[in-house]
Amino acid sequence: MATNRIRNDKVTCHHNPSAQKERLKIILDSNAFFVPLEFKIDIFEELRNLLGKSAELVLLSPVKRELETLAAKGSPKTRKEAAYALRLAEQCRLIDLGEAFRDFPDDAILKVASEWRSPVFTNDRALRKRLRDINVPVIYVRQKSRLEIEGGCKLV
Repeated sequence: MATNRIRNDKVTCHHNPSAQKERLKIILDSNAFFVPLEFKIDIFEELRNLLGKSAELVLLSPVKRELETLAAKGSPKTRKEAAYALRLAEQCRLIDLGEAFRDFPDDAILKVASEWRSPVFTNDRALRKRLRDINVPVIYVRQKSRLEIEGGCKLV
């Protein structure tokens, strides 16, 4: 008798052979850049391990402005951490959204993620819920030690 074995993964990934040259884009929220400081996790390496391949990490201009504001106007500890986060952000591809969503980075993330159907890396519970409501995969820190993904993603 044959049995079907199903992996108990939360992630359902599909391969799209027609788009082999395009890499999976992952949108990062500002709090993702604070993960290395808070949890001692190398986010770039962990994302490669989680996805099984490298991906294109995307920083939206409203998120970068949020980090710059924290680096300029936060408490001394926050300014130092935000400056470090900005250095990490240099490794990401910057997408300029112009003046749209200037003061609303979460709304910018929601709009771009829903259009691209790209996973978002965030630890913000409210944003995670909003993303789940529109069926966008969410990457977050689990048990203060590793990254986990909820939802489906398309690996290309």
